[in-house]
Amino acid sequence: MNNKKPKIIFYGTPGFAVTILDALVKNNHDIAAVVTAPDKPAGRGKKLTMPPVKKYALEKGLNVLQPVNLKDPGFIDELKKINPDLQIVVAFRMLPKVVWELPALGTFNLHASLLPQYRGAAPINYAIINGEKETGLTTFFIDDKIDTGNIILQKKIKIEDDDDFETLHDKMAVAGASLVLETIDKIKNGNIELIRQEELIKKGEELKPAPKIKKEDCKINWDNSIDDIYNFIRGMSPWPGAFTVLSDGSGKEYYLKIFKTEKEKGSGKIPGSVETDNKTYLKISGKDGDLNIKELQLAGKKRMSTGELLRGFSFEGDVKAV
Repeated sequence: MNNKKPKIIFYGTPGFAVTILDALVKNNHDIAAVVTAPDKPAGRGKKLTMPPVKKYALEKGLNVLQPVNLKDPGFIDELKKINPDLQIVVAFRMLPKVVWELPALGTFNLHASLLPQYRGAAPINYAIINGEKETGLTTFFIDDKIDTGNIILQKKIKIEDDDDFETLHDKMAVAGASLVLETIDKIKNGNIELIRQEELIKKGEELKPAPKIKKEDCKINWDNSIDDIYNFIRGMSPWPGAFTVLSDGSGKEYYLKIFKTEKEKGSGKIPGSVETDNKTYLKISGKDGDLNIKELQLAGKKRMSTGELLRGFSFEGDVKAV
């Protein structure tokens, strides 16, 4: 390609992908089209809402495509007319072979883990949930399986003890943008040394998956260790949100999302036991310690501090997490 910038089609949907697309635009890359998910109903009114990538792309005057079916002949024809040199995928669905094999320079993906670990849809969440101290980013050429292609570049990212999904996501998006720019330069200049993922798997090493998180996966198990519960909550905060159900002395049940906590030494109480003064604090016991709940959201209310909630609400009698 010499000094000429490749003609790029960008694929992405959520805010994470917007950060990378913004870096491409600011570095004057030739974005011939942006492919994103169709608009979807959202919120209580089920109003049709555009994905973050589409909103950004329209603001920048970019060509936006929103295919329902990635194998649709009309969509494939549009891609062929554009005739891209390179395609970049960030937080998007799996591409069919007819799409990813189209450009001469190939199609690469930015994945939010150090592959081959944490293949799947939720690598940032699961790295925190599993108590990792380090994660990273990987660019790799797409093949016909999910997150298995040959690696181009990787970058390590430290996970701080107080990182949650949101803070780690934002750090990784910024680092991911610079890794994508570096990857484009290497591909354009033809000086890449690809690494097969199999070469990075040590003998006896277990590969940890990162599958899509469903609502039922978000319920807190208070029989776990306090470290595991703490990591689970921050790995789900603020999205999709770890939750528990509290039952009070009157038999009422309350659906509660928990976002921020502090660990405390064990009180010896039964897991799921709740201690509150109904004014300033709410603590829930795990197997070997307590969690002091700092930020939470009761169903039908907004996210707030525990003190804010308890100023206008109180539980009756003995409370427990069920």
